[in-house]
Amino acid sequence: MASQQNDLPALPRTFRFTTQGIAPVSRVRLWESHNAKALISLDIRTIDESPLHAAEVNLQFPSLRLAQVQGTAQIVERSESFIRQNPTDVVAIFFALAGDAFFYHRGGHESLKPGQAIMYDADLPFMRGFAEGLHELVLTVPRPLFRELSGGTALNRPVRFDFGTGAGPQAQQLARMIRAALASEQPADDVEDTVLELFRSVASGGIAGSDAGYLAAAKGYIERHLGDPALSTAEVSAAVGISERQLGRAFAAAGLTPGRYVLGLRLDHGRALLASPAAEGLGVGEIAARVGFLSQNYFARTFKERFNATPLQTRKAARAGVPLE
Repeated sequence: MASQQNDLPALPRTFRFTTQGIAPVSRVRLWESHNAKALISLDIRTIDESPLHAAEVNLQFPSLRLAQVQGTAQIVERSESFIRQNPTDVVAIFFALAGDAFFYHRGGHESLKPGQAIMYDADLPFMRGFAEGLHELVLTVPRPLFRELSGGTALNRPVRFDFGTGAGPQAQQLARMIRAALASEQPADDVEDTVLELFRSVASGGIAGSDAGYLAAAKGYIERHLGDPALSTAEVSAAVGISERQLGRAFAAAGLTPGRYVLGLRLDHGRALLASPAAEGLGVGEIAARVGFLSQNYFARTFKERFNATPLQTRKAARAGVPLE
């Protein structure tokens, strides 16, 4: 029986920490202790005499650690002596969500603004500072796995890249997936694999992208542009940086086609709107347009084929409190 349990996949573990309710004199020490257990060991100090306020949500997978970190002004450091006492053997990626930060390392320093990320070997000395406080996502990857995913890249210097508006779709989707996984009560089964595939593309500079990574980036782009009735396979493939044929192959590997995926997603979003009290004032035609249908009749027909109910029947059932199946 024990061997059967050991064969089961490891479930992700969630940790949460907040300084709320902790005596100010103990906050930095306990903040350091939490990070050492759940993310990366850090030497942390505040910039002024104000009490530290900090909170962190952590999600641990067998190969990855994810975190969303918020806090008041502070400095975090891993010096050579500190690293000797607290080795991690991981590469860390910090995604700035708010506030400017500095990043000192052996070769100089980098500034980091919201929408930018920095990737660095956590067992090389660095110091990070947040004069206005911090709000960021963090991803750590074991160094051997990083070498495999990046094609053997030696990370002797920090690598800065954009993940906000205008950035590559893989980097954008990587940050979105991390944030969504941390916000979810029960992350999807494929989160770890998808994050790894997206990270592979980012870490290799787009050279080592896989079908799974392209598929995740394409899905993210489609989600963000679903209301555009002119959305096309050519547009999606161009945004992801591959040919239409390669995009089709990526979807085929998951048993899908781009067109059917877009149609299914539009119908799912339309159904959710029909059942939402927030969209009560919208007519069926308005909802159809919002999810990218040019024709209300086509929306209604494909909706009935998909859900075996008309849009109006679905709205009526939702008003009566009947849950969507």
